[in-house]
Amino acid sequence: MAIAYREWREGDDLALLEIWGGPETVQAGQFRGTLAPSGNSPWRRCIVAEDVVDGVAIPVAAAVVHEASLHPERLWAYVEVARDHRRAGLGSTLLTMLRHEAAQAPSGVSKLRCKVEPGTPGAAFAEAAGLAPIQRSRLVVVDPAPLKLPVFGDGSESAATDQVEDLATGSVELSDVVGRYYTAVHGWDSPGELSVAAVQRLFLDELSGAHGAIVLRAPKASAFGHGIAASRKGRLEGFAISYAQGIPGADADGAGADASAGPTEVFLGHELKLDTDQARAAVRDLLALIAYQHPVMLELDDAMTALRAVVEPLLESGKAHVQGSETLVVSDAA
Repeated sequence: MAIAYREWREGDDLALLEIWGGPETVQAGQFRGTLAPSGNSPWRRCIVAEDVVDGVAIPVAAAVVHEASLHPERLWAYVEVARDHRRAGLGSTLLTMLRHEAAQAPSGVSKLRCKVEPGTPGAAFAEAAGLAPIQRSRLVVVDPAPLKLPVFGDGSESAATDQVEDLATGSVELSDVVGRYYTAVHGWDSPGELSVAAVQRLFLDELSGAHGAIVLRAPKASAFGHGIAASRKGRLEGFAISYAQGIPGADADGAGADASAGPTEVFLGHELKLDTDQARAAVRDLLALIAYQHPVMLELDDAMTALRAVVEPLLESGKAHVQGSETLVVSDAA
């Protein structure tokens, strides 16, 4: 082999696709979309390796490193080499070149991260390169009626209405809880400070794919102290945001839930001020409600301790299953 290295050029995507074929993993398919010409807004460096045969240069590998506006403490990196050119040092050379570029990133951030699927060549390459797992993520599909429906207050409809509420995704109250929760469960790879506007853009507006939200509240509280009739809404304790068909079961009669359709994607979380038992109860009650008639799909990170405590017993009992393969986020050592 006579290997030459250069910057990414227009048309490399099509040339590499012919050599690579389809992506070997979901993560590879996602990262291929980040291969693009180098630039500074946002900062990105992309390198192509060519095998020169009889004077003809054929792209066989590529690598990219780029900054991220969300989770800015590390740079995303990706390397892919054609199957028949592996174990020849191309991947290691490209990674070394990426590290050289990363050392010059304008943000001053040089630590790399990537996503891999356990047991794949990509995971083995990452491990050999010194990238260690910092988080595990699974897509979990929860079957209908996995949990007994909760009883709120005295069991009356009014008590349930006081605590379970359809809430507009533009709610500042909802944005505050969602933002703090996301930041807390991503302490392993901080998203930085999230403003209400950023939370709206990332998780709650139409462009994010959000279709609706229901929240779980504490029982009504009195605005005037003990002994005075409660009139003020209880604090928000948990939230479920849907990204597909709308949250099934949110309507009193369950209208709109289509059991023949695929699972609804849901982001499920809780107020951080709750203690461990309260957080688990809030997550459990919401999951029982939204999955009562229709399957839901949750992204379950190991850092989501309350959600794991509720969902993992469902996995063990067969009332939920992991869809696809696990994803590991791997990173340079601290």
